[in-house]
Amino acid sequence: MAHESQSAARLSIDESEIELPIIAGREGPKVIDVGKLASQGYFTYDPGFVSTASCNSEITYVDGDSGVLLHRGYPIEQLAEHSDYLELCYLLLKGELPNAAERAEFDWEIKHHTMVDEKLRTFIQGFRRDAHPMAVMCGIVGALSAFYHDSLDINSEEDRLRTAMRLIAKMPTLAAMSYKYPLGQPFIYPRNELGFAENFLHMMFATPCEDYEVNPVIARAMDRILLLHADHEQNASTSTVRMAGSTGANPYACVAAGIAALWGPAHGGANEAVLNMLDEIGDERNIDKFVAKAKDRDDPFRLMGFGHRVYKSYDPRAKVMQQTCHEVLNELGAQDNPTLRMAQRLEKIALEDSYFVEKRLYPNVDFYSGIILKAIGIPVELFTVIFATGRTPGWIAHWNEMIGGGYRLGRPRQLYQGHQRRDFVPLEQRQPSESIGR
Repeated sequence: MAHESQSAARLSIDESEIELPIIAGREGPKVIDVGKLASQGYFTYDPGFVSTASCNSEITYVDGDSGVLLHRGYPIEQLAEHSDYLELCYLLLKGELPNAAERAEFDWEIKHHTMVDEKLRTFIQGFRRDAHPMAVMCGIVGALSAFYHDSLDINSEEDRLRTAMRLIAKMPTLAAMSYKYPLGQPFIYPRNELGFAENFLHMMFATPCEDYEVNPVIARAMDRILLLHADHEQNASTSTVRMAGSTGANPYACVAAGIAALWGPAHGGANEAVLNMLDEIGDERNIDKFVAKAKDRDDPFRLMGFGHRVYKSYDPRAKVMQQTCHEVLNELGAQDNPTLRMAQRLEKIALEDSYFVEKRLYPNVDFYSGIILKAIGIPVELFTVIFATGRTPGWIAHWNEMIGGGYRLGRPRQLYQGHQRRDFVPLEQRQPSESIGR
């Protein structure tokens, strides 16, 4: 846990001095506690909250400069190599890796919560066939509170855990339903004899006419995609879940808010943007021209899937995903796919070209996950839905940590730049505004 150090920062304003405690965490930079500034008549100004710690957390630690990602202290590389998605879900929720008996019980609980209420089939059918799957997911996850309202006491640890299990278990089922519905195909029920990723792929691609044989290489790749997206500290969607949760809202509503935040192209839509970029490039012969456009600071074109807001060195998740990507392409013989050939050529340029190396614009996890999902046959508009499925344990773990540990209603301040006080003018006395009608 964080603790106050003996030192303090001193802020001099005019002729007064304010002493601000310095707090040290287990990892990362020390934090200046500015909580008492409001009582002195001051706020801090930090657009995007890039220098502000909004909470205490014990779940995930990110060091962007060194390329480090730890879940409960465990490096993501070790978890990706030795663990799997469901074990990481347990770790995020409960703080420790399970023993054999705990793991077996957790797996059983998840498997027996994968089905959804039959009325949800009718609920989904109320959407237009051409609705974006993320729009469907926003609506249907928020609606879960109407179907599973028996465990919504947020002050009950038992209710919070049951809800967490339900969300993790049902998200792949709902994601598969959001894929099947626009196709006009019947929904496929989950099967308890399959592993988590296998079950998801089966619900996606099986039909009543014939069974779907799950390729173990593809199942492992899907498990890694989910694992590598499970949590990433206080990103936009996780912060949204916490903000919504600070009002006392039920967890389904909070996760639905997180899905809405994830939908943005600057966050969860990044892997979808990678494939859209490849479509814009169009042909391998055009790559050099588009790379030149990316280097031109006066050109608005950007290479999507390179660099990261947090990581200033190689994204540690991308290292794992790169290996998985090549395994999938080799398994499927997808090297002959022109889109995937373009992606491989761009990867080579980014890793070798001095411009990208000096600016640390390495391929990130979105670059590789988009290529894998494309190779598997998942449509681009479903990419962010799969991201949301993977991120669910992170969202619910942060929500549970906040609710269980004491919290305050989130209420950011602002720097007001509008009009000063002015008196109301009757309609007949008002003059035309210069800003209207331009």
